Amino acid sequence: MTDHLPFANPQEVGMSAERLKLIRPMIQKYKDLQWIPGAVTMVARQGKIVHFEVQGFQNIEKQIPMTRDTIFRMASMTKPITSVALMMLYEQGKFQLGDPISKWLPAFKEMKVAVYKNGRGYDLVPADPPINVWHILTHTAGFATEYNPKNLEIYKEATKFRSRKEVIGDFVDRMATVPLNNHPGTMWDYSRATCVVGRLVEVLSGQTLADFFKEHIFEPLGMVDSYFFLPEEKLSRFAVAYTPGEDKKIIVTDPDTTESFWLSKPGIYYMGSGGLVSTASDYFRFANMLMNWGKHGEKRILGRKTIELMTRNHIGNRPIWLTGPGHGFGLGFGVSLDRGETHNMVSEGTYTWGGAFCTYWWNDPQEKLFGMVLTQVRPYDHLNIRADMQTMATQAIDD
Repeated sequence: MTDHLPFANPQEVGMSAERLKLIRPMIQKYKDLQWIPGAVTMVARQGKIVHFEVQGFQNIEKQIPMTRDTIFRMASMTKPITSVALMMLYEQGKFQLGDPISKWLPAFKEMKVAVYKNGRGYDLVPADPPINVWHILTHTAGFATEYNPKNLEIYKEATKFRSRKEVIGDFVDRMATVPLNNHPGTMWDYSRATCVVGRLVEVLSGQTLADFFKEHIFEPLGMVDSYFFLPEEKLSRFAVAYTPGEDKKIIVTDPDTTESFWLSKPGIYYMGSGGLVSTASDYFRFANMLMNWGKHGEKRILGRKTIELMTRNHIGNRPIWLTGPGHGFGLGFGVSLDRGETHNMVSEGTYTWGGAFCTYWWNDPQEKLFGMVLTQVRPYDHLNIRADMQTMATQAIDD
C-alpha cells in the first residue's frame, strides 16, 4: 500500500519536474501501439519519491484501470530478495561463500559435467571445483538452462513442474541429476540457480522460504502485498498477463482469475528464482533499504559491508550474454561497469535486475537515484520500455 511512503517535490532533491513529464508520453506510445496494457512507473532520489504514475489498464477486457496498488508477477525480480535472504544468513556465520553447497544439499555432492565430442554424444567428467555458494549467487555454477541446447531435454524433464504438493526441495534435487554444461566458475550462464539459493535459505534457517521472507524481510519493511501465492481477497488488484500476437498487439495469456498459478490453493512451491507477486510500493521499500545500506528507518535488515560485497562485480571479464557489454554481476544483481560500453546513462556501480513479464528496477548509488517500471507482457524482446524508463529517469537529474 502507498501509506507512509516518502514523497518530495522534484526540485527538493535535484530533479526536474518538467523533464520527469517525459515519462508519460513514452509509456503512452507503447500503450497506443497496444503493445502493453498499461504501466506503473516510479522514480525516487535521496529516498524521496518524485514520480509515481499509473497509465492504462491492469485488465483491458474488463476495463479495470492500473492503480498504484496493482499487484504484478515479479518473476526474476524475486532473485535479489532471495539473494538478500541468503546473505542475511551469511551475516550469522551460517556459511562462507567458498563452501560447497553439498554440505547442506547432498544431492549436489558428485556433480558431473557433460563434455561434448563434435556432435557425437558426450563424456561425463567430475565437476571441478565442486559447486559452492558463490557459484549459485553469481550464476556461474554451470547448470543446464532453457537457453542452451546442451542437456536441454534432460533439463526440461527434470525441472518440469509436477504438482502443487511438491516443494522447491523436490525441484532442486531433480536439478542435481542433470549434468552441468560447464565446470563451476568458468562461465556466467543465467539459470535456475537462485532456486538453489532459496532452498539453501530453507535448510540453513529451518523455515520455508515464504516464512523467512515474511518474518525477516516483508514484515520489517512493511511489504504488505508481497507473496509467493496471492490471497484470493486481493485478486481484484492482480494484473492480467499478456503476450504479443503476430502484429505485436497484446493478447491475454493469464487472466486475473482463481485459475492462475499465482493464486493460493494453497501453494507450497516457493521458487526463489521467480515466484513472487508484489506492488511498486513494496518493491520500492526493498530497493530503498538497499540504497540506505541495509537500513529501513531505525531497523537494520542487512549490514553495509554486506551490500557493498553484493553489489560489486564478482565475475571478472566473463561475458554476460543476457545484458551485453559493460555489465558485470554481483551476488544476486547485475552491475553496470562502463557507461561507454553499456550505452546508457546510469553511473558505474548501478545495480539491478528485471523480470520475465517486463518488470524492472535499478538503484544508482552514485546519484542516489531509484527507478522502476512495471507492466505484464511476456515475451517483451520487441519493447525498449525498460531502457527507455532508465533514460527518462536519469535525464531528469537537475543539479
